[in-house]
Amino acid sequence: MRILLLGSGGREHALAWKMAQSSVLKELFIAPGNAGTKKHGKNVNLSLSNFEEIKTFVIENNINMVVVGPEDPLVNGIVDFFEADDKLSKVPVIGPNKEAAQLEGSKDFAKEFMKRHNIPTAKYGTFTKDTLENGYAFLEKMNAPYVLKADGLAAGKGVLILDNLKEAKKELKSMLADAKFGDASSRVVIEQFLDGVELSCFVITDGMSYKKLPEAKDYKRIGEGNTGLNTGGMGAVSPVPFANPTFLDKIENQIIIPTVKGLRKEGIVYKGFIFFGIINVKNEPYVIEYNCRMGDPETEVVIPRLKSDLLDLLDGVGTNTLSERDVVFDERSAATVMMVSGGYPESYQKGKQIYGLNNESNSLIFHAGTKEDGPVITSNGGRVLAATSYGKDLKTALKKSYETIENIKFDNSNYRSDIGFDVL
Repeated sequence: MRILLLGSGGREHALAWKMAQSSVLKELFIAPGNAGTKKHGKNVNLSLSNFEEIKTFVIENNINMVVVGPEDPLVNGIVDFFEADDKLSKVPVIGPNKEAAQLEGSKDFAKEFMKRHNIPTAKYGTFTKDTLENGYAFLEKMNAPYVLKADGLAAGKGVLILDNLKEAKKELKSMLADAKFGDASSRVVIEQFLDGVELSCFVITDGMSYKKLPEAKDYKRIGEGNTGLNTGGMGAVSPVPFANPTFLDKIENQIIIPTVKGLRKEGIVYKGFIFFGIINVKNEPYVIEYNCRMGDPETEVVIPRLKSDLLDLLDGVGTNTLSERDVVFDERSAATVMMVSGGYPESYQKGKQIYGLNNESNSLIFHAGTKEDGPVITSNGGRVLAATSYGKDLKTALKKSYETIENIKFDNSNYRSDIGFDVL
């Protein structure tokens, strides 16, 4: 198979690493990729928002399948673009179409969908600039803390959790009337705060059947002890110790099955990965959010724990034969720790030379934001590298990842030294 993988982060490096092991892979292209993905295929400079440019590349290079890493192309309709084009319609795209991608692209769409299919989630209300006063009244009826979510995609920054009613009203006005997050906050979902511990669950589906992937827990805050600003993720672990078989069965029966059946019942074609952001409240699972792709940095622990041939599974999605494919997990634990640029998630500098990447280590190094400059590899993003390790348990896996991180250097680098602290 000749594969085009879209994306440039740690998620895409982990997917490329796994695809490169497949017996059916003939050639792998990654667009635009990074300094790490280059080891597993050929990086190509394509814009993920320019579907015509992607079309030309797919035709000229006889691509058999397109795998979409990030959410933007899916929410913007790349699947619909392929399906509507005579020259592209036979090329499977792994990812949901525009309608289905609203599960991530619109918080209101997702909440309404869950309501229709009795999927457990927090109580909520949706408001616009014209119903701002109603939004204030809704907040007044709620107990703190107050959760405000921009309806659309806001690069992971559109969720605010506030302890003060006055502050919550001020932020609601800022989001709706002053377009704090642009078009993404033209509608805002106000949600009941759920107190519990989170985990991420993943399935791959061809629209009819589904296969579960290993679960994971990620760490979003920049500071030790889950403090400070939200980031794209500072590390992840898999499996999740509190997610015992009973709890995972609840997730499957109350959330996964109703989601896949609900999409089918509504005639929404969904082919690809579904990410379920789950919160465990007194041993009951609730959905915090859906994503229409794999999470990052969770991919960096989930994919290494997948023993099955990833391309075989993706081929099952593309040909509607997923039910015939097997999913086998590695029994070992996996833990990943992110190295980030100093200042991230606020302003930071790029172009810092990275030292120690060729040191011997017991870890997989997935590049998240890197660039090749001749023989030198430099930082090219807020999140720069992920060190993923296996272990007989999470403690062992984490120890190996930290040993690896300590031997890699770049100016002003930063990482959290307490990944997994709350579940060990």
